[in-house]
Amino acid sequence: MTSKRFIVNKTLALAGSALGLLLVVGCGDTTGLAKRYAVTGNVSYQGKPLEKGTINFIPAKADAGRPATGDIVNGYYSLTTADKDDGALPGSYKVTVASVVMDPEAEAKLKEFSKGGQSRLGPETKGIMKGAIKSSIPSKFSLADTSGLTAEVKEQSNKIDFNLPD
Repeated sequence: MTSKRFIVNKTLALAGSALGLLLVVGCGDTTGLAKRYAVTGNVSYQGKPLEKGTINFIPAKADAGRPATGDIVNGYYSLTTADKDDGALPGSYKVTVASVVMDPEAEAKLKEFSKGGQSRLGPETKGIMKGAIKSSIPSKFSLADTSGLTAEVKEQSNKIDFNLPD
């Protein structure tokens, strides 16, 4: 009886260990990329949090890594390289920020055109759209070569803030 209990306990222990190993292996990163590190921060313009936009970290050297991006909401961002909020690979980056807003009057007119689930694409919508979308920050920040923004992602959790000058 004791030997049967020993065999059952040993079998259960081995099965539990195998299951635990499968769970650990199954939770690994399947992207094939090196370890990414959390990158979060705040973006402000003229001393106020940027209401909405997009931030991009572009490797400073073309062959060094992979870009990371994040949405800016109420000034806050968190970067994604492959999986949501997984951060960025360590290294040097050029940074771009884009933020566009639509003229409220043009937005109201477009909503009127699309009532009833139909949209009308034609001269009237082209006229409304002309000049309706504008950058809420200087356009130089949307290009890596003109933004003047850089960042260094370290092998740790990173908090990188940007206060965009005029």
